Amino acid sequence: MTDLRLIVDGDVERPAVLSYADLAALDREYQISDVSRLDPKRKGEAVRLAGLLTRVRPKPSARYLTLHASRDDFHASIPLDAVRERAILIYRLDGRPLDESAGGPLRFYIPDFAACHTSEIDECANVKFVDRLEFSAEPGLDNRPHDAQEHAALHEKEAK
Repeated sequence: MTDLRLIVDGDVERPAVLSYADLAALDREYQISDVSRLDPKRKGEAVRLAGLLTRVRPKPSARYLTLHASRDDFHASIPLDAVRERAILIYRLDGRPLDESAGGPLRFYIPDFAACHTSEIDECANVKFVDRLEFSAEPGLDNRPHDAQEHAALHEKEAK
């Protein structure tokens, strides 16, 4: 069983270290019991980013959300307003915490990311192994691929 420990910090009024139980306890209106209803290629249960935001309360200065995945040293910094109501955090599969083999402890996912209408959000903003969310006024650490060749190399590396 994966022990979830999500660090949420930066420009928030209530920094937190959240557990699996903390996410499961977020209000029912923010819970998604079947992610496949949003995207048939995805499985699991999730919580809406909007629900998490009610808990940590980003400060007005928080314009960016940086997703950190220490397992593979991957980081993506995206405009918060573009994903505030759209993004989800997949944290459970088959009634159990999301295992690392499925991208756990958390998968940050933006259904139909192109609908965000910003070049700062691409497929690589859907980050697996997320263990920290950092809010900031300016873009944070971001090591996503910059071109098609880097993108292909990243996915080739993941396949090994």
